[in-house]
Amino acid sequence: MQRLNILIWHIHGSYLTALSQIEHNWYVPIKPDRPEGYGGRGENSTMPAYVREVPAEQVRELDLDLVIFQTPKNYFQDQYEILSPQQRRLAKIYLEHNTPRPYPANTKHYIDDEQVLLVHVTHYNRLMWDNGRTPALVIEHSVGIDPRISYNGERAEGITVINEIQRRGRIAGYDLFLQAREKVPLTIAGMKSEALGGLGDIHYSQLHRRVAEYRFLFSPMRYTSLPLAVIEAMMIGMPVVALATTELPAVLQNGVHGFISCNIDELIEQMRVLLADQELARRLGANARALAHERFGIERFGRDWNSAFARALGSTQG
Repeated sequence: MQRLNILIWHIHGSYLTALSQIEHNWYVPIKPDRPEGYGGRGENSTMPAYVREVPAEQVRELDLDLVIFQTPKNYFQDQYEILSPQQRRLAKIYLEHNTPRPYPANTKHYIDDEQVLLVHVTHYNRLMWDNGRTPALVIEHSVGIDPRISYNGERAEGITVINEIQRRGRIAGYDLFLQAREKVPLTIAGMKSEALGGLGDIHYSQLHRRVAEYRFLFSPMRYTSLPLAVIEAMMIGMPVVALATTELPAVLQNGVHGFISCNIDELIEQMRVLLADQELARRLGANARALAHERFGIERFGRDWNSAFARALGSTQG
């Protein structure tokens, strides 16, 4: 399709890194203190040069084709602060990263507008949100990581990758991480993880090289869309141990790509198996890599997003 001029706020850096692999002119607004959504490309960004920072007060001067929202603040506040009236009439997409809260099945989505295209990142999310009259579709994840990175697994230790797991509590499986760590060697990476004796916040460009050293990835998330850390681990050929919740049972096959269960004791036993059998870990990791490249590859991701852009533009023009 033709190259588009798209405005998007920086909300989830890893997702934006993947999305920016699609060759359009991406504009990310910035403000001096870099508040939420206005961080631009981010520090030491690996995004392509066609992802451009633009001061928030200059957004009104852009010749845009489409606007992507990702938070209620983007939609209900930011657009009225930085977009011109004409820009607010452009094609709109609301990218919903999260599962519904507080109620899994009875929460109405914030957006109720037939002129907005609502994009969910998993089929579970689309199923559980009450989308109302807003047209909704699913574009499954991809990740924009260095394809040269490959699983090593030499370190007989598992790793969890979650930002601020303490603050996120039971939803992120903080209690399960602590429980597992008492039984098997297990560390954690992510924002504020150093308080738990973990690796801290590792820049995205270096994260997966560090993760690749560990024997398996453990995802204790109870309620989430589909952890990008899981897809990233699979992409580099790493086996995954995870709770069988939300979208994950539709992705991972137990004993094929790793181990998946709602029984934490069973998962801890499978962690011990992987720690004792590096060859098994490598075989499961190879299976995970093959699945990830087929299902979550950047080419499929780009086709799906370009189709969504065409649909959003078509509904506006129509």
